[in-house]
Amino acid sequence: MPHVCFVLHPRFQMLAYVLASEALRIGNKRAGHSLFTWETRSALSAPVEASNGRSVAPDIRGWGASTPPDLVLVIAGYDPLAVVPSGLAAFLHRADRTGAILGGIDTGVAVLASCGLLGSRSVVLHHEAEPEFRETWPEIDVIDAIYALDDRRLSAAGGTATGDAMLAWMARTRSPAFADEVAQDLVHGSMRPAAQSQRPQDTTDPILQAMRSLMLAHLEAPLPVEEIAMRLGQSPRQLRSRCSAALGQTPSPYYLRLRLDHARALLKGTRMSVTEIALATGFGSHAGFSRTFRQATGVTPRAFRTRAQPGTQGR
Repeated sequence: MPHVCFVLHPRFQMLAYVLASEALRIGNKRAGHSLFTWETRSALSAPVEASNGRSVAPDIRGWGASTPPDLVLVIAGYDPLAVVPSGLAAFLHRADRTGAILGGIDTGVAVLASCGLLGSRSVVLHHEAEPEFRETWPEIDVIDAIYALDDRRLSAAGGTATGDAMLAWMARTRSPAFADEVAQDLVHGSMRPAAQSQRPQDTTDPILQAMRSLMLAHLEAPLPVEEIAMRLGQSPRQLRSRCSAALGQTPSPYYLRLRLDHARALLKGTRMSVTEIALATGFGSHAGFSRTFRQATGVTPRAFRTRAQPGTQGR
């Protein structure tokens, strides 16, 4: 009988928790017996407040043994490492040694990373949390998808993607047909493929999608447009023409937009200094970054950060 352990961190996504636990409940209803069991723990070992202000009381306090879990899902939101409970790392490592799949929902992935439990695996987390995660753990591959499930790890962006991730786990644990039945009972429709992008793509042109991927991989040290074109098998003129037709701008301003988008995310979601953010987004100096940022947004980086203080709302 597969057993799931939920670990909730302060300001976790209530939607993710509800979807995951409801999928298990509906799975039991569909099976006609207790096919799945589950428990809830909290990083506080006490009632924990979700991002919507509602609290959930844990079934088990502390990190002592209970039913060995087959799946552990760490669900977190903003600032997931603000609470680092004594015993959690040992609990997760113990579950890993006994063969459990370890999962991170939204920034729950950061908790697994901080415990040294991700290794070289590719992971998924909410796109708003990607910049800080990439800066903290540059060696871990973050992919643009709604969830990822391999033999021992599961990660998901949160929100409704949590339902897809749970259905994928059920398809493996039980059968694809059973997971499809649970999806119908959830009025979820068909389970979405893991590789679906979290955000709509700017274009369906595969050359331009590859261009965007190259640019995103080289924000700190931007590549010359000529080199990007060469890597894509295009001449600079061909790439400019293609980009203008599909995106309404040439590669250089598009590249700058991506760098500034990344800067906004770092200003909003990290404690990095403005100088550190300037360097992380390919600007040679604080002054040059501030000038370009103000021209694009109408405010200085510091003013933007003040207006968009993280922690005022949850995902």
